Amino acid sequence: MIKIYTSPFCSSCKKVKNYFKEKGIPVKNIDIIAGDLTVEDIYEILEKSDYGTEEIVSSRSKIFKEKRPDFNSMSVKQLAEFIVANPTILRRPIIVDDRKIQVGYDPDELTAFRPIIKQIIIENCANCPLNKVCKHMPYPEETKQLCEDKKEFKKPQIQLVKQPS
Repeated sequence: MIKIYTSPFCSSCKKVKNYFKEKGIPVKNIDIIAGDLTVEDIYEILEKSDYGTEEIVSSRSKIFKEKRPDFNSMSVKQLAEFIVANPTILRRPIIVDDRKIQVGYDPDELTAFRPIIKQIIIENCANCPLNKVCKHMPYPEETKQLCEDKKEFKKPQIQLVKQPS
């Protein structure tokens, strides 16, 4: 499941939550200000980050400017505990799935978090006259039949490519 690390008054966080809601993609919202953030969350974020603290920490945050933390001298545990104790140091939103993270709101980058089957369905149904009311996820049989009768519904053609071992 996709997790979104947010704060309540962050406009980018609201945009990300709305994006996933509009796309019908379930997410788990973790409010970093409310105390929902854990050390394990930070471990997961860092593990999936390409650039470590540079990617997730806001050097413009008040905490960063006041405390001037030296992350290079901290153990990973100390770093995670520091972030949990000072969650406003994080850039927001942070979106995490089972493979990657994304920091900030970029609608073009968010498409990477949409399941491939859903992307195919969205592309195939883009010109369907029932697009606004149709709920292909999951496929209700009545709606599917309506689409097939109108010759507008195209079953997704998926070719699975076996990854080399």
